[in-house]
Amino acid sequence: MGRIIAITNQKGGVGKTTTAVNLAASFAATKRRVLLVDADPQGNATMGCGVDKYALAHGAYEVIMGETRIRDALVNLDTGGFKLLPANSDLTAAEVSLISAEHRETRLRDALGDIRADFDYILIDCPPSLNMLTVNALVAADAVLIPMQCEYYALEGLSALMDTIERLKRVNPRLQIEGLLRTMFDPRNNLANEVSSQLIMHFGERVYNTIIPRNVRLAEAPSFGLPALKHDSTSRGALAYLALAGEILRKEQERGAVSGVAATIPGSSREA
Repeated sequence: MGRIIAITNQKGGVGKTTTAVNLAASFAATKRRVLLVDADPQGNATMGCGVDKYALAHGAYEVIMGETRIRDALVNLDTGGFKLLPANSDLTAAEVSLISAEHRETRLRDALGDIRADFDYILIDCPPSLNMLTVNALVAADAVLIPMQCEYYALEGLSALMDTIERLKRVNPRLQIEGLLRTMFDPRNNLANEVSSQLIMHFGERVYNTIIPRNVRLAEAPSFGLPALKHDSTSRGALAYLALAGEILRKEQERGAVSGVAATIPGSSREA
């Protein structure tokens, strides 16, 4: 049974989509069966995977609204080694329609239930806001991965997101924090180091050891429609996401949540 991880932060520009695409590719590199769900009307994950969001026959909108089966909307990504449920601006209409729809919070969970056994990991790239699409993702998920920059306003937004997750546990009791991921990190920045230390102090082991650095190759990879691992496998950004995948796999094995072949990719040490 595949593990569903929602990648979310109510604050935009924190590396959420970058994390979704590159973590999917990194899991796929370890021979895991992976599905990436683009639940953001901006369709950035879709474009970042090399799929034209303007030419979709079926996508997340049709699936959530019950107009097509999820299997019929999936795209095989040879370049990434995983599958994608694509999205485009049509999802904005779904956001409006869901407000008055029956079972509005569980549409995505119900759709993923039909294919969950086909995958080891299902990653959901959420919109940068708390709307009905994000609620659908959190209700469907087993865990939440929170990318964040180490800056002053990030801590305030994190507190609000934690409150939201706690409230949603009434609808989805199994929902838990998978981890907090420090992104676009520059160790030369004193504020970044200070915020990083505060995160570790307050959240302890829920802060990933792996840190995603600011990296040119990582930033330019979406313009080629590729994960960083396929754009430049030796770049610091690509290696960091491989390390993150390895850390997640090891943590799950330690919890006894995943059995089978051990992770075959290197870990990372905690940075400040």
